[in-house]
Amino acid sequence: MSVGLRRPILGHLHIPDIGEAGWRKALLACGIAFPVLWVGMDIVASLLYDGYSYADQTVSELSAVGAPTRTFWMAFGSVDGILAVAFAMGVWQSAGRRRALRFVAALIAAQAIFNLALGPFSSMHQREVLAADGASLSDTLHLVIVAVGGIIFLIETSFAAPAFGRGFRLYSVATVLVVLVMGFITSSYASEVQDNEPTPLVGIYERISAYGYELWIAMLAIALLRRPARDDAHP
Repeated sequence: MSVGLRRPILGHLHIPDIGEAGWRKALLACGIAFPVLWVGMDIVASLLYDGYSYADQTVSELSAVGAPTRTFWMAFGSVDGILAVAFAMGVWQSAGRRRALRFVAALIAAQAIFNLALGPFSSMHQREVLAADGASLSDTLHLVIVAVGGIIFLIETSFAAPAFGRGFRLYSVATVLVVLVMGFITSSYASEVQDNEPTPLVGIYERISAYGYELWIAMLAIALLRRPARDDAHP
């Protein structure tokens, strides 16, 4: 048989496109990893902080200036932010021609980068310092970042929910309502925190709001993992 008539054996093999499938799923999986990491950070830090009350103190106090868990929170918070940026890249790759999902991806990435850049300079001070009029620009920046984060979440749900089925839309609406109500209740304790007065259950209210957002992100990641990449025929 002539050598020229032989067909290469490798020509019959199908080599999967790792960049198109595997990497996209890996990036989307970061949307589950970073919410789980954040919740884990919250639980572990609250246990490491001697005298801290998980139920009666805010999450922000775990990373407050002078808090014993500040270094722990900042270190793992950086990892959390990097995972969030990776997830945003996965959302972008999954968006196809859906501009709404690309906008959501851009918001997730922008918020993560914003927090990574300003996180070390936007921490609140401990209650004792605030009560002694020791607040500084970092406390103001902290409040601004929290407010901006809430607005970004509302925009994200508004653009992401219509891209999926009725169930995800209803879930998104319910999550927004819970996050807003619990966030409003938490904000009503601002003066008590400022004056170093008791804040019963403020930690529970804030965590319901924060965990609600983290769960929504994880559900968004799962929804994207369950659908084909660039499924533009069924927006």
